[in-house]
Amino acid sequence: MAHPKHKISKQRRDKRRTHDSLTAPTLATCSNCGAAVMYHHVCPECGYYRGRLMVQKNVE
Repeated sequence: MAHPKHKISKQRRDKRRTHDSLTAPTLATCSNCGAAVMYHHVCPECGYYRGRLMVQKNVE
């Protein structure tokens, strides 16, 4: 197995990890029911996408 010849400094380690953070998804409000919806996704509450019914929800 290969072994490092020199210690990696904290600064170099942290520079490598700058892009590892997570970002929260951007949410929009549904135009039909007002629920929070991810962009470019069908509303999980009512089944509408861009003002049109895409998924028929079962009412029980």
